[in-house]
Amino acid sequence: MPSYQPWYHGNITRTTAENLLSKAARDGSFLIRDSESIQGAYALCVLYQNCVYTYRILPNEDKKLSVQASEGVPIRFFTMLPELVEAYYSPNMGLVTHLQCPVQREEEIDEDQEANNHPPQLPPRNFTADGKECESKTSEQASKSLSETYLMRLQHMDLSILSEEHQMAIQEYFRTSVCLDAEQAQNGNPNLPGLKKLLMAVCKNLNSEVSRILPSLEVLHRALDQQLSPGIGPYPKQIFVDSGQSITYRLEQLTKLLYSIEEKAKGSVFESVGYDGGHRNSLIPVVIFEVKQESLGISTKMFLKVDVESGKLYLKKSKDGPEDKYFVHNKILQLVKSQKMHAKLTIMAETEKEKILKKEFVFDDTKKREGFCQLLQQMKNKHSEKPEPDMITVFVGTWNMGNAGPPQNIDSWFQCKGQGKTQDDTADHIPHDLYVIGSQEDPLGEREWAETVKGVLRNITNISFKQVAIHTLWSIRIMILAKPEHENRISHVFSDSVKTGIANTLGNKGAVGVSFMFNGTSFGFVNSHLTSGSEKKLRRNQNYTNILRFLNLGDKKLNPFDITLRFTHLFWLGDLNYRVELPSSEAENIVTKIKQQQYQELLHKDQLNMERNDGKVFLHFEEEDITFAPTYRFERDTREKYAYTKAKATGTKYNLPSWCDRVLRKSYPLVHVVCQAYGCTNDIMTSDHSPVFASFEVGVASQFVSKHDPNKASQGGIQIMNCLAILATKSKTKFFIEFHSSCLTKTMKTSEGENTEQSDGSIKVRFGNQVELIPIISDPEYLLDQHILICVKSTDCDESYGEGCVALRAAQFCYREFQITLTHHGEKTGTLTGGIQLRTSEGKPTEKLYDFIKIEKDDSVPSKGKPGDPNRSSIAQAHDISNPNYMGVSFKSGNVIDKGWSYSMPPRTIPTVGQGGKDPKKAAYDLGTRSQTGKLSMGEDEKVSEMFDNPLYGSMGKAHSRSKDQDHPQTDHLTPTESQLASCKVADGDSDRPPVPTPRNRSFTCSENKPQPPTPINLTPSTFKKPVVPSRSEGGMAQNRPPLPAKSRPEPQPTKPRDYRDTSELTIKHRLPARPGQPQPHKDMHPDVPKTGRPMN
Repeated sequence: MPSYQPWYHGNITRTTAENLLSKAARDGSFLIRDSESIQGAYALCVLYQNCVYTYRILPNEDKKLSVQASEGVPIRFFTMLPELVEAYYSPNMGLVTHLQCPVQREEEIDEDQEANNHPPQLPPRNFTADGKECESKTSEQASKSLSETYLMRLQHMDLSILSEEHQMAIQEYFRTSVCLDAEQAQNGNPNLPGLKKLLMAVCKNLNSEVSRILPSLEVLHRALDQQLSPGIGPYPKQIFVDSGQSITYRLEQLTKLLYSIEEKAKGSVFESVGYDGGHRNSLIPVVIFEVKQESLGISTKMFLKVDVESGKLYLKKSKDGPEDKYFVHNKILQLVKSQKMHAKLTIMAETEKEKILKKEFVFDDTKKREGFCQLLQQMKNKHSEKPEPDMITVFVGTWNMGNAGPPQNIDSWFQCKGQGKTQDDTADHIPHDLYVIGSQEDPLGEREWAETVKGVLRNITNISFKQVAIHTLWSIRIMILAKPEHENRISHVFSDSVKTGIANTLGNKGAVGVSFMFNGTSFGFVNSHLTSGSEKKLRRNQNYTNILRFLNLGDKKLNPFDITLRFTHLFWLGDLNYRVELPSSEAENIVTKIKQQQYQELLHKDQLNMERNDGKVFLHFEEEDITFAPTYRFERDTREKYAYTKAKATGTKYNLPSWCDRVLRKSYPLVHVVCQAYGCTNDIMTSDHSPVFASFEVGVASQFVSKHDPNKASQGGIQIMNCLAILATKSKTKFFIEFHSSCLTKTMKTSEGENTEQSDGSIKVRFGNQVELIPIISDPEYLLDQHILICVKSTDCDESYGEGCVALRAAQFCYREFQITLTHHGEKTGTLTGGIQLRTSEGKPTEKLYDFIKIEKDDSVPSKGKPGDPNRSSIAQAHDISNPNYMGVSFKSGNVIDKGWSYSMPPRTIPTVGQGGKDPKKAAYDLGTRSQTGKLSMGEDEKVSEMFDNPLYGSMGKAHSRSKDQDHPQTDHLTPTESQLASCKVADGDSDRPPVPTPRNRSFTCSENKPQPPTPINLTPSTFKKPVVPSRSEGGMAQNRPPLPAKSRPEPQPTKPRDYRDTSELTIKHRLPARPGQPQPHKDMHPDVPKTGRPMN
């Protein structure tokens, strides 16, 4: 907009526009906002009879604007928006009513002189952020104050080292010219001519020297350029002789040239002598664990020696004695963790006589057991014959450096040492595949900081890491490093930043982000520094929303989706600045509780936790339990004392100890993610913040290449059917669903849905037609790692009303019903239920590295099935070993986290659409070859375990223990209970639908008016109208219902591979197949529920 207009609201959301008009409550009230679907277009929103009508304003090729109003009305074109608005004040222009009352913008959330409390790290300035105070001063007074401030600073500086000429020039500038520059800036000229004149005078000799040096450097740089052939002809004239360019620009060119020359020279010289530039393979030292082994009730001391480099595990009776026995990496089949005994581990190994040996050991503590498992996993990965990894580890660190350089030693940060959930010493030298480092108030240059971090990692891991990306916004920085062997696996690297400082124009607050593809998996990382101050909670929420909407990362084809749905894994880190919301009078009491490690009461008052629980920010994100002390605000050079008071001219300001620095993540459904560490350091004290670390074990997909002949391979298919959306709007526009995925040949759309207005203010849209999506590759190995992104759009304005994600793995074995929460710009906008069926070609899914470690459920309650009952034994075997982290099981205390998705089986009496009469036993690939990857429901009489009462959490293990009922892991049950199935209503009852947002005034999107049918048209059997009710609140419902007895569970259970627990030794003929993916017979428990993966004719 060329000038301020009260009715123009910029990029507010559709929901915000409807709320503003509803508050106006007057016919003819209107506002204009930016279109969410078309860049450069607008949306005219008009209130009439408590309904909001939306009309698109589109520019043509000549940039002239027109309104898409009712048919039959001549189209008029306007040059400017004010001209258009003025014309539509007249009646009979094709709108539902003529424009009458403009709705003005809501006032921005007051910064409360935030700039005075925490000034941006810029060249010194004395401008205040308080608008009223600025208005009260004249420009002359402001300039005079500015001049006096700088002259006073000069008086406290030693100017004797300067030449007399330079002294006079600097003093004269601050005495007069700075005031002239201020006036120029106020009049719209940002060039600061006085400062330019001063720099030219001070750098006069430097200018001539640069002019003399740059041509020489250019010649040297060109000579070192290996891409040029020896005979390049005459060298063109230099372009750097123009002394009219600014000295800063020329110095920047000089610096870049020097860096480039250094790099090219190193590359040429190192290559000529065969030197690898210092890159060495990681050398993980041999580690010995002292364990206990029980046999016939007698405990025996043993020693386990792990040699990662040679790929061997030795069993010894004495620490320094000879090795009694050893297993090579490929003979170690599985590690099974006990939940009942936190330090117990079972090792399944294959002997030379092809027998399966089961060894149970008890470690000193859980941290030792975790360290052992990480070393064994590293060994398996290092010696794997797979060409591409299927699991990597990611370190995520965030540190507000407080504008001070780092200390000499910051190793503990990257080794996850300190407070909280920390790693064992035995894992110190295990390198992560990716290192993501976010910093705020970072005083270092990019190159200096990068070299510092690379040097630290080189000392710890013996590896020279490669820089993937580095991006800086003022003093907010994100850097990503990767192992050298991953350099060619990383592609499509993007970076961006968003400013959220004063008036969203200053970069002292905001976010930087980086995204890339790691083979077939997309990653996004966001480092943000949000508004400070305990009372600025709403402003922080707005910062988050702005970053979510405007950070431009990832696949540009996914335009309808914000960054929370563009990536398989999204990690959000930074100084989020959310505080503990307690009165300042509680400061001493807070410090006392921290010393006693009583964090839970304080965490209940943590603003971020409260806002997340209310669904206002970080919807469907996850954060590991916090078991470390608040990371802000310490006295520098100590971690023993919190500096929670600060003397200000206006009085004492309180900064209560708070968890400002956080790491959160959001991943697609049914992917493998395990948090291995989350805590803060104790020994890095240069800032008033402590660095925070987190590490994750993350499943990744390879760039899949099908081995099948594309001309002979059967065509795969993804069927999505019976979709029902409940949307938080009363728009009369028609809706359709759009399906996006990199695994699809093209983006697909449904036909228009049928709308039904609900009494609670929402609208129900039924999409009756079945949609067939065609994948580019039909191999199950590929498809089971893929996801379908879903977007519900209006047919008139093509704007999204909600987005979500469905995992194809959910339909690995059979037709599966799903329920997902729809979100838009970080807000919940409704729900979508439906069914999904997967058809694949023949193939054998291979076992993943993350299947190597599983968790054993130590159920003490025996199964109630009859002896010899195949259903009983099948379920018992299928459910006592699992990897719940893969299925999204959250070992958190308190309530179950709503991840925004759930899956369930349809009742067994309901025939599956499109599958009638098919033989359910036909399968193109073995349904029992995968362990937890196929486990879409947990077992009979399963007991939630107290495995994770945080024994890993450093010093917190004993001093801060929680009750058992708080520590029960919350499982993502994917099978509904009987009571849930009974409560499912047919047709339009929908009594068990999840709650929808509070009703508001109806909204209409109009570009053409269509008659509303009196009743919705049903295109599918009524049996499929019932909503999918998730168990254990994955969709936010049915949190306290009992599990369904095993004998009545409707889902066919896969046979588990490598389940070696019934006896300590089995002959090879009694073992399950050693090769993962080998077909085996499978008894179908419910023949009327068909399986997928059947071969096509």
